[in-house]
Amino acid sequence: MLLGDIVESVEMWLKRSKKDNRKTDADVKAPVDLDPVLLVPGIAGSILNAVDEDTGEEERVWVRILSADYTFRTKLWSLFDPSTGKTVSLDRKTKIVVPEYRYGLYAIDVLDPDMVIGRESVYYFHDMIVEMIKWGFQEGKTLFGFGYDFRQSNRFHETLDSLAAKLESVYNASGGKKINIISHSMGGLLVKCFMCLRSDIFEKYVKNWIAIAAPFQGAPGYIASTFLNGMSFVEGWEQNFFISKWSMHQLLIECPSIFELMACCDFRWEHNPTLEIWRQKYDTDGNYSVTLESYSAEESISVFTEALSSNTLYYDGVEIPVPFNLEILKWANETRKILSSAKVPPQVKFYNIYGTNLATPHSVRYGSGEAPVTDLQQLPFFKGKYVCVDGDGTVPIESAKADGLNAEARVGVPGEHRGILCDHHVFRILKHWLKAGDPDPFYNPLNDYVILPTVFEIQRHQEKGFQVTSLKEEWEIVADGQDEQEAAAERRPLVSSICVCNEGDDQLMQEQACATVVVHPETRGRQHVELSAVSVTANA
Repeated sequence: MLLGDIVESVEMWLKRSKKDNRKTDADVKAPVDLDPVLLVPGIAGSILNAVDEDTGEEERVWVRILSADYTFRTKLWSLFDPSTGKTVSLDRKTKIVVPEYRYGLYAIDVLDPDMVIGRESVYYFHDMIVEMIKWGFQEGKTLFGFGYDFRQSNRFHETLDSLAAKLESVYNASGGKKINIISHSMGGLLVKCFMCLRSDIFEKYVKNWIAIAAPFQGAPGYIASTFLNGMSFVEGWEQNFFISKWSMHQLLIECPSIFELMACCDFRWEHNPTLEIWRQKYDTDGNYSVTLESYSAEESISVFTEALSSNTLYYDGVEIPVPFNLEILKWANETRKILSSAKVPPQVKFYNIYGTNLATPHSVRYGSGEAPVTDLQQLPFFKGKYVCVDGDGTVPIESAKADGLNAEARVGVPGEHRGILCDHHVFRILKHWLKAGDPDPFYNPLNDYVILPTVFEIQRHQEKGFQVTSLKEEWEIVADGQDEQEAAAERRPLVSSICVCNEGDDQLMQEQACATVVVHPETRGRQHVELSAVSVTANA
């Protein structure tokens, strides 16, 4: 806590000194009125409730801890209906709905509101909502959410109808102001489909669209392994309380939305994503050889088809075949055509934020030279190894940047796919684009990126009843003028120390933090500031 106070104090001092150097900033006032914002989540980013159509009883099926896997299998497992393009729950008495409390924000805030331990693992837009309220946004007046049944296609007419109605209601609730849409992940594909298929409504109600971590050309390695092995919503020990990968797998291979996240075959990848398999084969003489086979995104379809040809699920005592669904693939290919033809209306501004600096699945490899695959139907029981590229851990940079639209700015931010929604760099970028609050003196409009901070590192460890936390943060501040390099070289860095502590009721020190701040001389229009701090907490 003390380290947070130190960082906040240093930032406040830097911000104030920055304003002192810019006389024009003193004359700038924060906007009184804010344009409304609509938050749109990605796959698995909405609370889903199951309503019993006989009794009217409603219960949360995504996300929950108690009886999570059982309830998920009985209420959410679905089959695709090619005549309607809808994936329908096997329990025909169940209707899946998204709760509308808090103007749609409840469903996309904390996905399991009842969870206490490890609650951060089910945060979705929570941190962003909290931050935006600090900027002056108000729930129901300028801040809204749009949750939806993420099992369905991104062009499913019922979802598009709901989004159209939501945009109209937000527009009316905010007094006729045009809307800023902020989408995350697959929500970007949903908005892009809507922009193409309901262009008149989109242009009427939308002012800006900001896409964050959108898989515009797919998430190749991640989705390929999902078809064969399923998907975990959370990582670490918390996943033990959630849906099993296999239960999730049996749902997702009947969901058009997942097929629409496959690698786009028409996109010119720098390195084409592949599915690689070490295979053992026998010749006519009974001799075998082991070879590494490589399949392109299009060729991988035959592998998925054979690997899942015997896949079944048991529901209500009945064995139901669930192979790789070629009807859904046809539907998804049509969606891809729609997405490729989308254009941003002239009156709307589009922005793209994507994650960087994390190893991100691009291709996936099964088996090894020592343990090859002998039967493709055994692939679901193999653990794939990823061949990675740069990205956010889920979506490669190459895919996220390739929106195919006329963008006002494309900004790369080091961050993880879902964690980027609580990244302080992203908050500063959004605040600037939304024109919310005072202008940020550390924002550099020349490259649409926040310069502050450039490095942020924090480490914790236990030591004999004490918790020791170390922090390092660096700022690179854009200055107004260009100082002479020689003059700057003659000046020395300014060094200051800060020490603060908290005392318990018995007057014994419970927490102490010490920090050193180094302010380097301004040079070449920039000024570098370093903060190094350590805190020690007793009885942590």
